Amino acid sequence: MNFENIIGHANIKNYLINSLAQQNISHSYLFLGTEGIGKLLMAKEFAKKILCLENKENTCQCKSCVCFDGQNHSDFMLVNEEGETIKVEQIRAITEKIIEKPILSSKKVYILNDCEKMTKEAQNCLLKTLEEPPDFAVLLLISSNPNRILPTIQSRCIPIRFSPISDSDLKQYALNVIGYTKITENLLKSFHGSIAKAIHRKENIALYLKIEQFIRELPENDLIDIMLKGKILYDKENIYDILEYMTICFYTNAKKDKRMIHAIEEVNQCIKRLTSNCNFDMSMDTMLFNIGEEFHENSYRC
Repeated sequence: MNFENIIGHANIKNYLINSLAQQNISHSYLFLGTEGIGKLLMAKEFAKKILCLENKENTCQCKSCVCFDGQNHSDFMLVNEEGETIKVEQIRAITEKIIEKPILSSKKVYILNDCEKMTKEAQNCLLKTLEEPPDFAVLLLISSNPNRILPTIQSRCIPIRFSPISDSDLKQYALNVIGYTKITENLLKSFHGSIAKAIHRKENIALYLKIEQFIRELPENDLIDIMLKGKILYDKENIYDILEYMTICFYTNAKKDKRMIHAIEEVNQCIKRLTSNCNFDMSMDTMLFNIGEEFHENSYRC
């Protein structure tokens, strides 16, 4: 993976490339932005180039890059790739290891993924290293929720803020890389500029397209048809994704049909009932019945 193969974030790529070219590498960075928009990919590529022995712009086959690609680089560590809680014992292990001089490269790089999941004790432990890092150490912290990170940690890192990937870039990526054959306007909106969300949506794409059809046909169907056809929505495991997608579809059509706004209110009420542990089937029945009444010709309201 090279910078040019990472979708979007041109300004961040340029900043990091210039930092590498000028050998102006800070001891600590904080990559901030929505989950799934490429922060970890960018951090890995930055780490690889920091450790590179030949500083080539394109594909490099130096010993450092080969080891990095083989996931056995002695001067690199990725902590919490799976996004779990980071405990103080893990940070202590890093602080003990980071003071050792690098073996292969001139620097050592540590990536802390989802660093907001550090316990308070772990954050305080890391703070000591951030205050007095070894000259050869670089820490790349990644977070989608900086509100859970100590201000003292944030103040010691250079913030790199990632924006959502543009719809045009994400659409091309979804078609050419993820494997979509069709992307509707609603699907694209539901990605929220995130590759991770685009990948997740593909798993249930048939259901999302059925939801779109169900909502398009609401004005044509009577209450009984709406209740029967709405059974496609009764998927308890994926219900919050389904309700979110319904809301997106209703918003898309709201300018043409004001009944869609009332339908959104019913979806929100359903979400409240479900989060309050109300009966699933009853909550869904109530939502569909109220939406059906809204769209029934005898109860049209503008």
